[in-house]
Amino acid sequence: MMRRQLNIMDTPTSVDCGREVRFRRSFRTLMECMVPACCAFQQSETLFDDSCSTVTGTFFGYRKGRVSFCIQQDTKSSPILLLEFAVVTSYLAREMQHGLLRIALECSGRRGCGSLYKVPVWSMYCNGRKVGFAVRREMSENDASALKLMHSISVGAGVLPKSGEDFNGDDLLYLRASFDRVIGSPDSESFHMINPVGSSGQELSVFLVRS
Repeated sequence: MMRRQLNIMDTPTSVDCGREVRFRRSFRTLMECMVPACCAFQQSETLFDDSCSTVTGTFFGYRKGRVSFCIQQDTKSSPILLLEFAVVTSYLAREMQHGLLRIALECSGRRGCGSLYKVPVWSMYCNGRKVGFAVRREMSENDASALKLMHSISVGAGVLPKSGEDFNGDDLLYLRASFDRVIGSPDSESFHMINPVGSSGQELSVFLVRS
């Protein structure tokens, strides 16, 4: 059952992006390496409805740059939420080594007022430690190119092939998986990565909380 998987590294690695890879095998490979078109997608203003319980979550970013996190209804749909994290890929990789990664994003504001997906800035915590901020941003041409390359990958982790100057000469790494979406209230929502059946792999969750 190939619906999920992940990524991150620091030395040149060859990954076949045209096919899915098993989660734990990809994750081990990435951890050994330790890192940090015209628009085919447009950022969507449509929000998930309450019946949407499983979504696609993608972490991606340049080897030496910051990580972005994208939430989509499925791999071919427009992003519902695109956030840029304050941390680089290598930091996220180190946190993942222990098999547990909890990313908590907190904001202040009137409770019950407005969609969490429209919050512009979040305080960010990784496994309980504050690591800066996460910023909601609009889709760029590079984002669109990256997501277009990944549109056939439902689950996986690896390095995207360079295309012209799209990636500025740096490797672009990705980690994509299916996530269970849990709505706690209008002020709290969370996404929990789904591992393959029978796997006891990485536990990764992202929490959105308005206080």
